Amino acid sequence: MSKRATKPHPPDAAAREFLEAVRDVTPLPDSGRVVHQRTRPQPVAQQRLKDDLEVLHDSLSDGEGSEIGFEAGEELAYLRPGLSRPILRKLRAGQWALQDTLDLHGLRWEEARALLVEFIAQAVKRGWRCVLIIHGKGLRSKNQVPILRGKVAGWLAQRGEVLAFCQARPADGGSGAVSVLLRGSKARAKPQDDEDD
Repeated sequence: MSKRATKPHPPDAAAREFLEAVRDVTPLPDSGRVVHQRTRPQPVAQQRLKDDLEVLHDSLSDGEGSEIGFEAGEELAYLRPGLSRPILRKLRAGQWALQDTLDLHGLRWEEARALLVEFIAQAVKRGWRCVLIIHGKGLRSKNQVPILRGKVAGWLAQRGEVLAFCQARPADGGSGAVSVLLRGSKARAKPQDDEDD
């Protein structure tokens, strides 16, 4: 049985007309240009973004107890319950080297809170043990009241990563800043000089 060759179907009138019109056209040489295929963007998990923002917001709430009260001229100091007093004494003495600084003074408290959360998270991620937070002395605020001072203290006290904080040494900002000791990977925090234990 022999196969019969099939003849191409005669093109319709429009196709014939097109082929006649482009008969003398010379194709352009290949320029090496890459033609990108249109790709669909990866889907964004909107609920996850909302959840992450909510966690960020809740991580430093401004609810009751979020601001530590202090008297005028009183030094800010905090030690996580269960830790020994010498840790705070060594922090005050500057026995931990400051590894980074966050300057919040001049910011609105909402901006300051968001930056503080991010800064503490990054510090812990990098393994830093001692950081300085500058909140300012309130000299340019209304009635010269240091708004951020109490708020920063309250926010820090809420963070599980914060073991202790105290007013910075005069050379580091004095009453306009706090030195913060963060939880490390080891169970016990060690200062630079541990001989006096």
